[in-house]
Amino acid sequence: MITFTVVTCTFNAGQVLQRTLDSVLEQEYNKVEHLVLDGRSNDDTVALALSYKEKSDLAACGHRVVVVSEPDSGLYDAMNKGLQRASGDYVVFLNAGDVFPSPATLKHVAACVEEGAVLPAVLYGDTDIVDAAGRFLRHRRLAPPEQLSWKSFRRGMLVCHQAFYARTDIARNNPYDLSYRLSADVDWCIRVMKEADRRGLPLTYVHEVVVNYLDGGMSVTSHKASLRERFRLMAHHYGWLSTLAMHAWFVVRAVLKK
Repeated sequence: MITFTVVTCTFNAGQVLQRTLDSVLEQEYNKVEHLVLDGRSNDDTVALALSYKEKSDLAACGHRVVVVSEPDSGLYDAMNKGLQRASGDYVVFLNAGDVFPSPATLKHVAACVEEGAVLPAVLYGDTDIVDAAGRFLRHRRLAPPEQLSWKSFRRGMLVCHQAFYARTDIARNNPYDLSYRLSADVDWCIRVMKEADRRGLPLTYVHEVVVNYLDGGMSVTSHKASLRERFRLMAHHYGWLSTLAMHAWFVVRAVLKK
């Protein structure tokens, strides 16, 4: 059986964290390590995380919960700490406010890996968007393709970061680039898939919704800055001409959404 490391990076997330913790605790799959990495919150985030750890330990569900609260240099720095601490076969990032759609989610993801087969570099699935109360709003507009490759992201981030399960050995070899303030997750996914391509490893589609994603986030609240930064990283990976054409579409899409 494969093992998962779920990483939740927090800072003053007390209002939305509990449902994320409950969603991990409820997972029927027991080969789970949950790292809650806090950036020294001054609300009740750490207290909630420690209470959750105690509840998980008492439940004897087979989950290993680790809670750490220490200063960091931002979200992507915290994520890099998660990569270094992760011990599972696969690592997935579940932000405060995001949840697994059902108690069987990780069991279904694990079932996509054949016993004895070479572990795919990435397991990926679909995403639904929910509001602050956890209510369904819509399916994510960008949907994963049946056949994913690093070139797929030329058309945008087709797989949500929280629906992207990366093999931990590959993920650790490709830490988040802290020069990107808003789009390091996009760059990270591309680099993980590039390494998969170099090593001839498959990327496996789960064919179901694997995360309910909380509406909002840094790239939404700072949309213009995110577009500028994403242009830079896409030019790096795909070349300037291709990126100019696609970036023009991003701008048009942003205008149409207003």
